[in-house]
Amino acid sequence: MQTEPQTIVEMKQVLEAALLTAAQPLALEDLLRLFAGRMERATLRMLLDELKSDWQTRTMELTQVASGWRFQARAEYAPFLARLNPEKPQRYSRVALETLAIIAYRQPVTRGDIENIRGVAVNPNIIRQLQEREWIDVVGQRDVPGRPSLYATTKNFLDDLNLRSLAELPPMENFTQQEIPLGL
Repeated sequence: MQTEPQTIVEMKQVLEAALLTAAQPLALEDLLRLFAGRMERATLRMLLDELKSDWQTRTMELTQVASGWRFQARAEYAPFLARLNPEKPQRYSRVALETLAIIAYRQPVTRGDIENIRGVAVNPNIIRQLQEREWIDVVGQRDVPGRPSLYATTKNFLDDLNLRSLAELPPMENFTQQEIPLGL
């Protein structure tokens, strides 16, 4: 291949190689750098759509999440792939999931807001656990006495749930009292 891809096929191959070898999702800006500034965003989006279509019948799929584009195994292969890594995924308590759901649906919120909604005090370890998982972060302080921290979800939260934006979260009305939101 020349120093710069010349054809649509070559450009898609460059994108495919970059996406398949990337450890993290790649943003459009990162993907544009592959072509030394010689590609329009619209062209890049068209190529990504074509690449996504090319992979429709394969075991991997090209998907867009909050922080960019990535290849991932299709959901139907998850049970088989889990056998390669038999470690149990981290389990989250009902309290942690409720706290995360409140932050996701009401952000930005303070600990006091969460406590008002739940009706009980929030254990600081829950907040710390969600921050260590990089699902929430402090995004500012409320302009009131004491200046409490405001929490919001992160792009990692959206990426881990395969979402592009918070608008893709299911409506809150979908959850009953017995269900734990976000199926984690």
